[in-house]
Amino acid sequence: MFDFAVTDFKSTLGLVAGIISFSSYIIYIVSILRGKTKPSRISWFTWAGMGLVLALSYDLSGAANTVWIAYFEFLGPLLISLLSIKYGVGGLKDKTDLMAIGGIVLSVVLWIITSNPVVALVTNIVIDLFAFVPTIKKSWYKPEEEEFWTWFVGVFADTTNMFAIERPNFAILIYPIYILLVDVIIVTVLLVRGKKNPFIRRRQGKIF
Repeated sequence: MFDFAVTDFKSTLGLVAGIISFSSYIIYIVSILRGKTKPSRISWFTWAGMGLVLALSYDLSGAANTVWIAYFEFLGPLLISLLSIKYGVGGLKDKTDLMAIGGIVLSVVLWIITSNPVVALVTNIVIDLFAFVPTIKKSWYKPEEEEFWTWFVGVFADTTNMFAIERPNFAILIYPIYILLVDVIIVTVLLVRGKKNPFIRRRQGKIF
């Protein structure tokens, strides 16, 4: 008799969400290599550096089914951060990037003095959030330098991951909700400002 438990189904959903998440980074990498996308160096290097820490702290907080997407959220940014050395934009001369770095440093200090995995998880999410600032700014002012479909597929992966949550408590919920909200913000910005929005008018090469 075929017996497929709900926990098995959720575990499968978590893995599927992770695979979809990683595929979104493949789209981004291809776009970079084609010269269409210019990644923010500060954002991607921070995501790569903190991605593994986030995944480990999330794992230690008790996540099981939904931890796949956390680990793929480390591998994808790692590859993109390496490409950003040659193809990326931003750096220490950008004020927004400097503010993000300041927030990252402050958050790291707070993280170091804690030993609770849940506190570490929240602190790492704050660090990760600061890293989103340069990319959100670039998405607003230069939407043509971001790959819309990467973030759109990311939202789909994040939504799938929500259905894989095995125990709805704070430690398990906070990361999936956070990553979904941020991806939705970037998709919304790109829809409002970018060429993917059919209601955007173009005049003399400028987006209005």
